Amino acid sequence: MSASAASLAWPAALALAAAMGIGRFAFTPVWPLMAQEAGLSLAQGSWMASANYAGYLLGALAAIAWPVRRLRATLAASLAAVAALTLAMPLLDSVAGWSALRLAAGYASASAFICVAAWRSVPAGDPREASVSAVTYAGVGAGIALTGLACLALMAWGAGANQTWVALGGLTLALSVAAWPRLSRQSPPARTSAAAMPPARLPRGIGALSLHYGVFGVGYIIPATFLPAMAKEILPDPAIFGWAWPLFGLAAALSCLLVPRLARGRDDRQVWRCAQLLMAAGMLAVALWHHIAAVILAALLVGGTFMVITQAGMLTARRLSGPAAPRAAAIMTAAFAAGQILGPLLASWAARWGADLPQVLEAGAVLLAASAWALGKVTTDGAGAGHNAIGPQGRSHSN
Repeated sequence: MSASAASLAWPAALALAAAMGIGRFAFTPVWPLMAQEAGLSLAQGSWMASANYAGYLLGALAAIAWPVRRLRATLAASLAAVAALTLAMPLLDSVAGWSALRLAAGYASASAFICVAAWRSVPAGDPREASVSAVTYAGVGAGIALTGLACLALMAWGAGANQTWVALGGLTLALSVAAWPRLSRQSPPARTSAAAMPPARLPRGIGALSLHYGVFGVGYIIPATFLPAMAKEILPDPAIFGWAWPLFGLAAALSCLLVPRLARGRDDRQVWRCAQLLMAAGMLAVALWHHIAAVILAALLVGGTFMVITQAGMLTARRLSGPAAPRAAAIMTAAFAAGQILGPLLASWAARWGADLPQVLEAGAVLLAASAWALGKVTTDGAGAGHNAIGPQGRSHSN
């Protein structure tokens, strides 16, 4: 990892840490405090979590309908919105109000993620592109880990849910302010030659890629939703269980940095397929072996692959789409958001027909494995599609 690549990437990584690590994932570690203090039920918590998923989907759909043309301005507005909405959580005291805030935060985090996914800190084909991408997407896992550690520290000091939300809102603002001066000095991302220019045409194959990315969303959200419950059954002590979220985030961050070295010589879709198979293996392990070791293994395999798949999928779409990269990123994000809404619904439907949690996890693992196999059959066109991106020695051979 070169120093120049890291210096180019860290502002975007901080932006993702704020927008995703907090805007999308802060609710998970704060929820136990909210449930305890306000006497909330699991169903009410599910509504708030689902509101964030729905907001994320709406943000992605909006970017498809109205493609982002001013990435810098949109990213600034999105980061400011995530900070403001997080700080506003203590101002309300109803499930409906909290759900509305989480809905809006999901919308803003999707908008920010799409902007960063389409952002180019270096020109296409630059040998530093793979390293820059790795550091950038590691920001999501780092943000998750930082959020989890902050919540652990605040709980140790006796802070309640309101104080925790305020602290996390301040952290969002601090990360955004630290990132923005350097981001604003970088060369503008892809520009259009005229404001009235019609949206660039999406390439063949983006629909199939998005379908598989949506399947990834279905498969990912099932263990992300239900593994904590399984871990809590085995280790009910919150002082121990509370470390699950920071470790999940750390695995996500480290995987983004380590996989480029391990995946040298492989293209984006190969990395995507391998990572998805590992995620499926983790789900299968915990489904077949009800033991804390299996839960830890599944957490590492899921946490250590979900950002690798995200990075590989977004790079595949960006290289394939050229000038249409922002719109392609929006379509991929919408597919993932729809998948993570559909996953719990399918699990609930299966439970009504008598399926237990291990069987749901087994079905999710089979779905991920089948998608990984079929992904290799997808035919794409467009400059740069399928060339090395994640491996540090990989260079785009396209124009």
